[in-house]
Amino acid sequence: MAFTIRQLQYFVAVAESGTVTGASQALSISQSSITEAIKELEADLGVPLFERHSRGLNITHKGHQFLRHATTILSGVSDARRAFQEQQRDESGTLHLGVTSLVAGYVLSDILSRYRRAYPSIDVTAIEDDGSYLEHLLINGELDAAVMVISNLRSRDALQAEILEVSPYKLWLPMGHSLTTAERIDPADLSNEPLILLTIDEIEEATGKLLGALGARPEIAFRTRSVEAVRSLVATGAGVALLPHLVYRPWSLEGDRIESRDVSAALPVVQVGVVWRRGSSLSTAARNFIAVAQSQNLMRQK
Repeated sequence: MAFTIRQLQYFVAVAESGTVTGASQALSISQSSITEAIKELEADLGVPLFERHSRGLNITHKGHQFLRHATTILSGVSDARRAFQEQQRDESGTLHLGVTSLVAGYVLSDILSRYRRAYPSIDVTAIEDDGSYLEHLLINGELDAAVMVISNLRSRDALQAEILEVSPYKLWLPMGHSLTTAERIDPADLSNEPLILLTIDEIEEATGKLLGALGARPEIAFRTRSVEAVRSLVATGAGVALLPHLVYRPWSLEGDRIESRDVSAALPVVQVGVVWRRGSSLSTAARNFIAVAQSQNLMRQK
């Protein structure tokens, strides 16, 4: 097993203080953790680094030799970390983002939070609009990147997209609804249910195609551009809803419960991704944003 940076830090602290107790106080680490780390380091190197006696420790000749290497390694690590942090602090510029309404509070917020922490000197502006207009802005170079629904991306020849999240459609029901106890929800079961329809990010069009493919023709009870309104209406029994699972939350703002169920049919999915103009010379700020978005996706997959 190769030695770790932490083991080197503990070793140097003990060598400088002459006792495990002193190193423990300097590092605010338990003595047992330091003792165990030193034993593991000696086992890995195959040589004793200290001679133990009643009053403390004496570093051995081999320990002195290794101390030079350890301090050099730790110094290099410190220099690398400091150089990277200074580089991040020195980076400045602007980042112009677009976002569609459905994903603004469910996907972009987490990515943007991580990006701002990593690159605090970048000025970020964002515009929320429908997908077709954001595509227009991207192609014209007015936006650096956009986080949006890409399932129906129109200008695929002109735009490049990286999928960040794939979300299936689910059926939302009020608590106590008869369908919540059904072992299997068939598309035909939806025909007699009033439907609450979300009208943002092509969801209305996609839901209509979905219901047509399923052979269901429910009555549209309410159309709204607000996900929170859908939640409240479903929770109070005004109807059911078919929506991507990424916007599902089990409670409405009023504190009423909402259930989510699968429909026994091959429902489509909504793809959310980060999009930029194909072949464009991206700024450093834009490249870093795309990298942060991609790393966020990898974290979700773990």
